[in-house]
Amino acid sequence: MSRARITLDRDFTIGEVPRRLFGSFVEHMGRCVYTGIYEPGHPEADENGFRQDVLKLVKELGATVIRYPGGNFVSGYNWEDGIGPRENRPRRLDGAWHTVETNAFGLHEFVDWSKQAGTEIMEAINLGTRGVEAAREIVEYANHPGGSYWSDLRAKNGHKDPFNIKLWCLGNEMDGPWQIGHKTADEYGRLAQEAAKAMRFVDPSLELVACGSSNSGMPTFGAWEQTVLTHTYDEVDYVSLHAYYQEHEGDVGSFLASAVDTDYFIESVIATADAVRAKGKHKKHINLSFDEWNVWYQRGLDTEDQPHNVIKAGWREHPRVIEDKYNVTDAVVVGTLLNSLLRHGDRVKIANQAQLVNVIAPILSEENGPAWKQTIFHPFARMAELAKGQILRLSVDSDKYSNARFGDTDLVDVSATWNEETGRVALFFANRGLEEAADVEVALRGFDARQVLRAEVLEIPEGGDRFTINTQEQTGRVGLTPLEGVKATGSELRLTLPALSWAVVELDVVKA
Repeated sequence: MSRARITLDRDFTIGEVPRRLFGSFVEHMGRCVYTGIYEPGHPEADENGFRQDVLKLVKELGATVIRYPGGNFVSGYNWEDGIGPRENRPRRLDGAWHTVETNAFGLHEFVDWSKQAGTEIMEAINLGTRGVEAAREIVEYANHPGGSYWSDLRAKNGHKDPFNIKLWCLGNEMDGPWQIGHKTADEYGRLAQEAAKAMRFVDPSLELVACGSSNSGMPTFGAWEQTVLTHTYDEVDYVSLHAYYQEHEGDVGSFLASAVDTDYFIESVIATADAVRAKGKHKKHINLSFDEWNVWYQRGLDTEDQPHNVIKAGWREHPRVIEDKYNVTDAVVVGTLLNSLLRHGDRVKIANQAQLVNVIAPILSEENGPAWKQTIFHPFARMAELAKGQILRLSVDSDKYSNARFGDTDLVDVSATWNEETGRVALFFANRGLEEAADVEVALRGFDARQVLRAEVLEIPEGGDRFTINTQEQTGRVGLTPLEGVKATGSELRLTLPALSWAVVELDVVKA
């Protein structure tokens, strides 16, 4: 059995838990929108065509902010196509995913859906094929009270009151050669700067996100952020990060250590942003928006649902695209990625798991059929529910294991929060060990534990293995079950984590 000792202290905190850390992403890609959140005629659809079975799961997931409408899609998107009477909306070819976009679902529909879901909107603008004027106009349409062309058109289209969208992305992955309208760092930095200025002339209260690197392996990583922020530092509030992880050729050890790369990525972008701040003698800090992250099996040309084969299949409406089926291993990795984001919550203020439904998503749905939870749903939902108050700074002494990509890595990964208002400490654990359980001891300095309020674990189910998934026929095969044997006495917590598992323990505490 492996071992880990963790020490937390109520006086050593990182900062307040950012509620936007538990965001998600809806892109016009595959079946995320159509037959995902929107399916008129479905037995569970309301008069707007919004699937209520999916909405129920979205609320249970606890998503706080949703990024929309892309993603690569946005870099070729005319936002005006999605407003006004549906019968007048044009059908367009979407070059990003080689599909036909019907525009039956657009900005008004998403605003109405978000109100039902209780989520904030993070709107992305097209800085691939469009620019400053379109950016200014969509802000006027969405946020100006009235008395101007675009705001009056919004009222004519059914929404007299402004949408008041405050959070905006200045394009998407503009460092990527795959992106429609790909630009150099200087080209993008200048365009983003001018678009930001024009948008704020309409609504000075906006919060703006500049595009950072699409992943930490980009050849321009670091230099891109430095150049873009040199142009935009005074105009933006956040710089973005995107990262996807997968198991390569059976190297499960490196896959389970993926959060090591997340830590490196975050800390490198913070260092770069702060260097630009020092050089430019700026007063404010630029924070981070990790607005695309997840496990994504980018298998290449050998699977039917990959974008390459979608192109071969011709122009279709919302085909099945990257509908990954997530297993126990994936759920543990997602739990560690959430831990990394939470541990950096002093600077990572926004994070969006990509995507919400069907497309590499925690929720799956079938056309005219049911919706259900994937394995990765559970770590996200519990952390969104329980991670409140202050993020605790932890000291972790864990046994390690060796892997090809990251070397020696902690077997036990953990994050924790303390909610002083409710008197609750929540700890989120992952055991990366494939074979051995982990004996964990937590020293609670400054706290006395009164009782264990919750102890749950996601592990390999009986009769299953690390590849076990939830299916339409067995929707609850993998989920959270009671974690037995958890003991909290005074200033000490003891528990045993099963091999390859994710767990949450919530304690009722008083100040010692």
